[in-house]
Amino acid sequence: MSNKTYDVLKYIAQVFLPALTVFVGVVLKCFNYANTDIVITIMTAFDAFLGSVLMISNANYKKKGE
Repeated sequence: MSNKTYDVLKYIAQVFLPALTVFVGVVLKCFNYANTDIVITIMTAFDAFLGSVLMISNANYKKKGE
């Protein structure tokens, strides 16, 4: 994975997805969507997965540099 790809994915995982998850949760609650909790849980799980993959990628990159 290139540094640029890593930086973009890191921004998505740390800034964009959490903000999007909050926004989607608020909007769905405003419309009384019955499955809001499920949607938020899936979005949060995906963000946690992406963060974990990026952390592993970062650790492998640092290990190669030693």
